[in-house]
Amino acid sequence: MSAPDYALEAEAIQRGARHVAGVDEVGRGPLAGPVTAAAVILYPDCIPEGLNDSKKLTAKRRDALADQIMVCCDWAIAHASVEEIDDLNILRASHLAMCRAIAGLRQRPCLALVDGNMLPRGLEMPGQAVVKGDARSLSIAAASILAKVARDRIMVDLAQQHPGYGWEGNAGYPTASHRQALLDLGVTPHHRRSFAPVHNILCKGLLTSS
Repeated sequence: MSAPDYALEAEAIQRGARHVAGVDEVGRGPLAGPVTAAAVILYPDCIPEGLNDSKKLTAKRRDALADQIMVCCDWAIAHASVEEIDDLNILRASHLAMCRAIAGLRQRPCLALVDGNMLPRGLEMPGQAVVKGDARSLSIAAASILAKVARDRIMVDLAQQHPGYGWEGNAGYPTASHRQALLDLGVTPHHRRSFAPVHNILCKGLLTSS
């Protein structure tokens, strides 16, 4: 697939939109840590070069682009906690983080381009769901970079507090070593108890102790 472009944003602006935000989240799949979202409004005369789906970029390139986005764009980053993920479910929690990110922008968007096939329930402005949006829209790509960089840094910090799970490398995703560490070291406060691998370990512990 070709690199993302500014076509969706340009179409919205031609229809009268003043500010178009790209919105993306990262962290639906991990067993631990928050889900993180970002919203970005790009300015056509100051779009960082090389924006792309964060998964297609090296960590070093993501960091450099994140710095550029923060300098020349309107942006915000927000999270939904492990407790909110367990209470709401991961889809609703990721949508909550998206709405919080949009609310954190300096300017209210006329349109939110949201990565995925579903708009958040709490979206307070017109929205357009864009499947594989981080590979299609420059604004969504920028949001994907900010969200990924921010969440990775959180997981590195949490890894120092809870060594042994490899969060500095796996970002909380269910790698074989992370699953083994769950069995060997147990469940931390940062693990998502509603996720099956964590839930099953907790259930086994209850059965063993009863």
